[in-house]
Amino acid sequence: MTSIIDRYVWTVLRRVPEQQRTDIERELRASIEDAVDARVDGGEDREPAVERTLLELGDPDRLADGYAERRSYLIGPEFYPVWRRLLITLVATVLPIVVIVAVVLRVLGGATFGEVVGTVFGTLFTVGAHLVFWVTLTFAIIERAGVGRGELRGRRAWGLEDLPRYEPGVMTPGQLAAAALWPVLLIAALVLQQFTFTEVPVLNPGNWTFWWPYLIVVLVLEVGYAAWLFRRGGWGHTVTIVNAVLAVLFSGPVVWLAASGGFFNPEFVATLDWGTVDPARWLGNSVMIFAVVGAVWDIADVAVRTERARRGLPTMVPGTGREFTSPLS
Repeated sequence: MTSIIDRYVWTVLRRVPEQQRTDIERELRASIEDAVDARVDGGEDREPAVERTLLELGDPDRLADGYAERRSYLIGPEFYPVWRRLLITLVATVLPIVVIVAVVLRVLGGATFGEVVGTVFGTLFTVGAHLVFWVTLTFAIIERAGVGRGELRGRRAWGLEDLPRYEPGVMTPGQLAAAALWPVLLIAALVLQQFTFTEVPVLNPGNWTFWWPYLIVVLVLEVGYAAWLFRRGGWGHTVTIVNAVLAVLFSGPVVWLAASGGFFNPEFVATLDWGTVDPARWLGNSVMIFAVVGAVWDIADVAVRTERARRGLPTMVPGTGREFTSPLS
């Protein structure tokens, strides 16, 4: 388990420029240890001394702004870190979902490719602007109403329980969102290519009898796997096996279809004029290479993480760029 000092230091470091992190970490840890040692010498137990020292240092986000000499005055120094985190979360999660829904509705309504592209950019700008405006307005009203950041937490001041938990092998919410988003985007692309992008479908329409629905099911399982891994909170042999099975279930049919010439729509390939280059062969080989390399990389990455955890070797802690040694979860 990471110590409370590690959690505090890493929370500070995540908001300072990377080139300053080494010096700031050394300085901050030394300052904390000196303060703790002084309290211990004065008769306090070490654990309460650590907690009192960190509480005196205060909110790590504000301390990070001080180290980085960052002036967080858009909303106000007290609310700026919360406003920034919330806005990034909404833009990274809500905005892509709204764009996908808008595109699907336009396609189902018979829009042309140009109209779909216009919808994408229009939705990005409009919804993005609304997110920024309303979130900013809400925080401005809260701040000017005299509500302190402590009241938003249900107490008057920042506390140690506000520190994020950094544990090896645990996905951050941002990583979970990314892991769940790419299968959704692939499903959307698979469906949309049947109706738009070109006058004829890019992929073989004959595969809608089995292979395309099959791949959609596997991608849905990938989303479920990401959520399961997030809740599980650690690597293990079960994770390695499940990940490998999903990788094979997806890449196997893709490679077979590409090798047999059944991946791309022959009518679409016939519209391509690449001179002496055979587009069907080139596209098929590219898909096979991408599928095989992606599957091998994914399987190996998870297997290595599991083995490092089993052997007690340092494991990268998500969101910190730091390594920490822990037994297998």
